[in-house]
Amino acid sequence: MQELKFEVDSGHAGKRLDKFLVEILKGTLSRSFIKKLIDGRKVSVNEKYTNAHHKIFSGEIVKITIPEPEPLELKPENIPLDIVYEDKDLVVLNKPVGISTHPAGRHLTGTLVNALLYRVKDLSGIGGVSRPGIVHRLDKETSGLLVVAKNDNSHINLSNQFKNRTIRRKYIALVKGIVQLDNGRIELPIARRKKDITKMCVSFASEKKRNAVTNYKVLKRFKDFTELSLSLETGRTHQIRVHLAHMGHPVVGDKLYGSSRGMNRQALHAKTLGFFHPTTKKFMEFDSELPRDMQQLIEKGKL
Repeated sequence: MQELKFEVDSGHAGKRLDKFLVEILKGTLSRSFIKKLIDGRKVSVNEKYTNAHHKIFSGEIVKITIPEPEPLELKPENIPLDIVYEDKDLVVLNKPVGISTHPAGRHLTGTLVNALLYRVKDLSGIGGVSRPGIVHRLDKETSGLLVVAKNDNSHINLSNQFKNRTIRRKYIALVKGIVQLDNGRIELPIARRKKDITKMCVSFASEKKRNAVTNYKVLKRFKDFTELSLSLETGRTHQIRVHLAHMGHPVVGDKLYGSSRGMNRQALHAKTLGFFHPTTKKFMEFDSELPRDMQQLIEKGKL
């Protein structure tokens, strides 16, 4: 169990309790989880329990108790893991293609979390029952580097680094067509599609749109596709895939966003990951090789 206390400053005075906690915790806990804690009498204002809509005032003391994670119903599975680095605070691993980061819906087996539960005995509980240790995620058909937290302090620290955009992330993508500019910056808001919630889209009209920024650099042009290096300033769902599809160059093999030819999955790999270690504060950076299927496509030089 973890207990946190905050004194309300003048800049947050007048805000709703749940919004205050979302901001002060810098996105570490979702608003829905915070509301669950408030409703469960795990949050107090000046030692009194209240509701999520309660308006707070300067000088008040807000206390939040984060309980131990519920007993996991997920089964540990002996799935091979490519662990790049591990210490008492975190694990960096290279996620293969075809494995989901965490369980969702009825799919409770065969995920990275199931593999982690078998291999790593101490994972942070902030992610909840289905996402222990998970600070960020990669799509099922995207390969590459992920960092996993082994305790709550590391989880909060790493989440704040993602929130504050101090995490260094570079991806390699093979995209359909010839990208003309050698480099560029895509800054377009992203929202979930109303008629198909499995897909995201560029949207200026949606009330739930979120700003998204992707930087790209051409590494090599081939007959029918281009190899790009990409860095993220934000981390929205499907961000790279949506931005590239919007500019007319969907990721090769991305069936969801319009380029099913060339590969059996989207040709996207999280190649580089850098961050400040939660305990030592030293900057650490890791790099991974492209998976064989992407290398083979590059070697062929055409779709």
